[in-house]
Amino acid sequence: MIYPARILRLRVRNVKNENAQDASFEDICVVMPGMIARFNGPDIWSLLEGWFQEVQSRKWEWQTQEGSEGSSHGKLPCQLWNVSKYGLCADAAITGIMPPPLMELQSRQRYYCAVTIGEDAVISAYRLSEDRSRSLVGTILSKVVPATFSTLASFSKMIWRNEQVSTRKSDTPQPFAKASPLTCLKDHPRKGEKLTLSPSGTLAAITDSLGRILLLDTQALVVVRLWKGYREACCLFTEMLVGKNASASSTYYEPKKSDYCLCLAIHAPRKGIIEVWKMRTGPRLLTIQCAKGSKILQPPPRFGSPGFSSQYIPLEVFVLNGDSGQISVLN
Repeated sequence: MIYPARILRLRVRNVKNENAQDASFEDICVVMPGMIARFNGPDIWSLLEGWFQEVQSRKWEWQTQEGSEGSSHGKLPCQLWNVSKYGLCADAAITGIMPPPLMELQSRQRYYCAVTIGEDAVISAYRLSEDRSRSLVGTILSKVVPATFSTLASFSKMIWRNEQVSTRKSDTPQPFAKASPLTCLKDHPRKGEKLTLSPSGTLAAITDSLGRILLLDTQALVVVRLWKGYREACCLFTEMLVGKNASASSTYYEPKKSDYCLCLAIHAPRKGIIEVWKMRTGPRLLTIQCAKGSKILQPPPRFGSPGFSSQYIPLEVFVLNGDSGQISVLN
């Protein structure tokens, strides 16, 4: 439906709605080699709901062969960007909304920041535009080329009197929107392997092929922390009660969101340990010995209304024991 390429990663993140207070929606990011696609969760929900109602009413039995090739509810709205300027990406993420470039006309179009990692560039960042014709050249081409082509086609019909029936238009991949490169970090022979995004999208933990972990500030596009000696590491962000909040917690007190601190859990399989570090520049809070073959896991984000439960549910990380198969909570 989007592009004929292999999907490397699916990312889902809750984003606050600017128009409505205390409301959020799901932001879906699809990562392909050298490409990023973005969807709005409500659009996917509406399309699936339409398909479900169509199946329930059995309208598909009365559709013609031509109508059954595509959805009667229209195409799924999405944006698609080419981010292969610095090589094909092994992983990527859309971190959030960013301000427009200098000297750019203000419009209703949004700009997103995307961070990619790969073999050629350990870290690269792009400014993604929703509009496919932001540049002056693109605007001219979008206006002039169709008119010129239409004029030439009409003129050729007048000369050749071509009465042949045109074949059905084949489906073509969606055109790319504008992606402007912002920065690039090349450190051969290091290669980017995994990218983990924080819940707010302001931090990204990046592992490379030589055992280094980079903590990237996605808003300033600056590396703010560095760990070494963690080969084949896996990183997940978590929230933990730190300091007096952890010791003062009781059965009569429900911790609030402000009581939790953002941390990074690092699983080093070669060392056989799991470490938890306080973000951004805090100390190491916890070190756990783990069996060989253990993994750290994280459930998908919880969707729904924020007011469904008064108790705040922190971001959790689970540890799967490779020997016994037991699952425990790291928090």
